[in-house]
Formats: sequence, structure tokens, C-alpha cells
Amino acid sequence: MLAIRMRTRRRKAVAFATAAALTVLAVPALTASPATATTEPPATAAATATATATATATATATATATATATAANSDYDSTYYKNAIGKTGTALKSSLHTIISSQTKLSYSAVWDALKATDQDPNNSNNVILLYSGVSRSKSLNGGNTGNWNREHVWAKSHGDFGTSTGPGTDIHHLRPTDVQVNSVRGNKDFDNGGSAVANGGGSLTDSDSFEPRNAVKGDVARMILYMAVRYEGGDGWADLEPNNNVNNGSNPYMGRLSVLKAWNEQDPPDAFEQRRNQVIHDSYQHNRNPFIDHPEWVEAIW
Repeated sequence: MLAIRMRTRRRKAVAFATAAALTVLAVPALTASPATATTEPPATAAATATATATATATATATATATATATAANSDYDSTYYKNAIGKTGTALKSSLHTIISSQTKLSYSAVWDALKATDQDPNNSNNVILLYSGVSRSKSLNGGNTGNWNREHVWAKSHGDFGTSTGPGTDIHHLRPTDVQVNSVRGNKDFDNGGSAVANGGGSLTDSDSFEPRNAVKGDVARMILYMAVRYEGGDGWADLEPNNNVNNGSNPYMGRLSVLKAWNEQDPPDAFEQRRNQVIHDSYQHNRNPFIDHPEWVEAIW
């Protein structure tokens, strides 16, 4: 009987110890879940996860774009731009003028086909993207009628009296496809902020003496104007084109407003479309580059 009682006690002791051990193991699992739920409800957790994923994707895209631009710049810094690196002010402007003045010049009729390549819609090879409206339009609809696209001189022809002559009048670094009617509204106005909405202008605004392009191309416009100011310095029979801080420049060889153009350059940095365009012009047509697409910081370094 004593032996039986001893075995019974041992079984109870083992069972108690096993139960205690299982209880200890189970405690963290029981306490962890309520603590998590109390700290961050499922909806908040989902929102946090979404925000984190968005921030990560944005940071990755920005890093990729920066790395791509840096790689592209470094490719040309040691070759094409080697005589400009390290300079500022008038010395930088003079060096860039010398560099980009070596170019192949197009006829005005050749500009049609060039723009069909430089401004091709990346999502539809049959179309071009119109500068001010952002519309994708058939390449075949080039002309002067309503619904067509034509060749817009971003540095207006009258602001330098160069017309469509070979030279500044055919330089595709500032010639872009635009809707015929929107182009007419822009006319030869200087660039500035403000005004009322332009019909079919993609968010562009205008008033009596200025034109404001849609946000997505503000920087593009600024860098085209400043390219022209560096490229055409009055030494090749054309006017010395310069930006100033005025509007109503009329037929003078000036374009404004410089302070606004500088702000647009900062606000809208070069994107993939603009960078590709610069490359196509360099590789296939004029064989020169817009330095402010490769180095937007040079705008502040000069002006």
C-alpha cells in the first residue's frame, strides 16, 4: 500500500510540473496579442504599412533618378563639359557657349521630322507629346489647322528677330510640338506666373503680357530659355539673347521673367522625357546638349 501511495504521489508531482511548464510557455503567446492590438489597431497598422511602403517607394524612385542623372552627368563631365567643370558666373557661361556652339544646324522643314523623334510619346510611338497641353497627338497631324500641332519657338521669334532662319530659328533645343490654338494664345509673351486658364492648355495660364505653362514643364521651359541665352551671344550674326526680369519685352532680344524661370528650374527638375530628348538631339540631330538639363544647378551658378 505504501508503494502504491508513493507512485501516485510521483505521478501527481510530474503532472503538476508538466502543467506548470506548459502554463509558463503559454503566457507570452497570450499576452503578446492583446498588447499589439491595444497599441495599434488593425486599421492604423494597415495605414502605417501603406505609408511606409509609399515612403520607401518614393525614396527608391528618387534615389534611382538621382543615380541615373549623376551617372549621365559624369559620362559627359570628363569629355563634353571638361572645360566648364569647376567654373561659375561669366567664366562658366563663356565655356558653355563655346562647347554648345559646335552643332549641326537643321533647316526649318527638317524640324518637323526631328520633333517627331525628340518628342515622341513614350507610350505610343505614333504620337508626340504637346508641350503646353501635355496631350498625346498623332505625328501625322502636324500643320497649321485647328486640331493640328505645330513648331513652337519657346524663345519667341520676335524676341531676337531670327524668324525661322537656320540658326536660332531652327534650334530644336527650344522648338517643341504644341497645339496650334494654344500656341496662338502664347504668341510671343514672356513667361511669368498668373493669369486665367488657357482652353485645352493642360493647366497653362495666361494674361495680357505673360504665359505660365503647366507645372510638369515649367522647368523644361526655363532650361530652354536659358540654353538659348548661352548659345546665342551675338557673335554669329544673330542677336545677343539674354533673360531679364521683365515682361512686355516686345521685339527686344530679351525674355523674362528671369526670377520666375529660376524658380521653375528648381520646382520642376529634369525628368526622363526631358533627359531622353536632350540625348536624342545630341546623338541624332544637332550633336550638342542643353547643359542645364545635365546640370540644372548651373542656372544658379550663372544667374
